[in-house]
Amino acid sequence: MLMSLVGIAMGVAFIILTQAITSGFQEFFVRTIIGTDGPMRVEDKMFQNMTPAVGAVDAQGRPVGSVTVESNRKYQEGVAEPRLLGEAIKRFPDVTNVSAVLRGNIGIQSATREDAGQVFGIELDDHLAVSDLAHQITIGGIDDFRRAPSGVLVGSVLASRLGLRPGDSVLISYAGHSTRYKVSAIYETGIRDIDKVRVFMHMQEARILLNRPYGATYLQVGLRDINKAPEMAEQVSLMTDHVAKSWQEREQIWLAVFQFFRVMAAIIVFTIIVVSGLGMFNTLFMIVMEKTKEIAILRSMGFTRGDIAFVFMMQGMMVLVLGVTIGCALGALATWGVSSMPMPNTGLFAADHIVVAWRALHYLGAASASAIVVLIASLLPARRAAELEPAAIIRGASQ
Repeated sequence: MLMSLVGIAMGVAFIILTQAITSGFQEFFVRTIIGTDGPMRVEDKMFQNMTPAVGAVDAQGRPVGSVTVESNRKYQEGVAEPRLLGEAIKRFPDVTNVSAVLRGNIGIQSATREDAGQVFGIELDDHLAVSDLAHQITIGGIDDFRRAPSGVLVGSVLASRLGLRPGDSVLISYAGHSTRYKVSAIYETGIRDIDKVRVFMHMQEARILLNRPYGATYLQVGLRDINKAPEMAEQVSLMTDHVAKSWQEREQIWLAVFQFFRVMAAIIVFTIIVVSGLGMFNTLFMIVMEKTKEIAILRSMGFTRGDIAFVFMMQGMMVLVLGVTIGCALGALATWGVSSMPMPNTGLFAADHIVVAWRALHYLGAASASAIVVLIASLLPARRAAELEPAAIIRGASQ
């Protein structure tokens, strides 16, 4: 029983720890993506190609009615009228602000090295209202960028590769033409794939560089409730005839990966609790076999079958309560310890420690899983004990 208690406590602790880590990194990823790319994007314009409805004809036998065929739908890249479309989107009650973004592939060269990147032309105040760009600046200041018409913001990974610091100049090339800009500040989103390519500049400068005097690549939309992004995207698509994508749709692959790891971690750790439950089952079953005489005496004294089953169920419940209590305490301590340890991570995410999520649901889930296993492991021996007939036991003992 002691080994079963230890197993349940360790299983509960490991479930809490693994779920805290996997959920923590998922939430960190979601916060970073929303703070960088917004909860919703509005981009290409859709043209509805209508075809006659099959089988619908008028009195003269001519087909009437029409339907939209998804495969025949055409798209026009980008947003032709970003200001007008942005004003229309702002009328939705859940929309906080809209930022037009002009994007283009560029070459960027410092004094020591040349690399490829993407320029993002923005109206600064609009973009700050739908992103965390102001809080992502690590070297320099957002006001330096605001005051410099030809200034740029460079991602931390790209800046490191090119050896750039605020105040340095870079040569940005597009379609055979090159223009020199000054690095105003360096930002870090926390996602390496973003920080190694993106260069922000003022919209007017981006229009000149990319030779795009009007239009935008997409509109980044801020929402009051990010969980409503799919519903809002559907409404905006219907009302504006533009493709609107929620952050859940954009990042569905990564969200599925995080969900897979959470489920797999829970299943693997759950086996510890299952093994502990099997140990408890064997222990209780052996106790029933060894205590048949005592059970017969209790039954002859007036104890009912339910009373006998209750005695053995209580043993399992005591192990469960102690195991879950100790396990939750160990899980909380381990989670705190892991989150407090400095552990620089420069892979997919840039973080100086392991990100964890403190959720009561993790503790409730671990306790529920343990309760199910212990209940099954205790119920079968308890039923076996309750079904023993005292007369048969006493006769067998006297022979």
